[in-house]
Amino acid sequence: MQKIKIFKGVENDLASLEAEINAWLAASKATVKQIVGNIAPQSPANVQGGHGLTKSEFPPSDVLLVVLYESQAS
Repeated sequence: MQKIKIFKGVENDLASLEAEINAWLAASKATVKQIVGNIAPQSPANVQGGHGLTKSEFPPSDVLLVVLYESQAS
């Protein structure tokens, strides 16, 4: 049976999001069929200074990953 799993993070903490996804993949032993993602830019920040990976005036963008997988028969 195919299912989806949704992961959400922010661009300045991608390592944590990657670790979360990899831990879930290892624990679930799911067979991944497809992974799609999106990054949503944010509005300009009122605070001066750099943010995110680019150190721009914009706050870190939201990152969404959707994993389509097949679960192991239980």
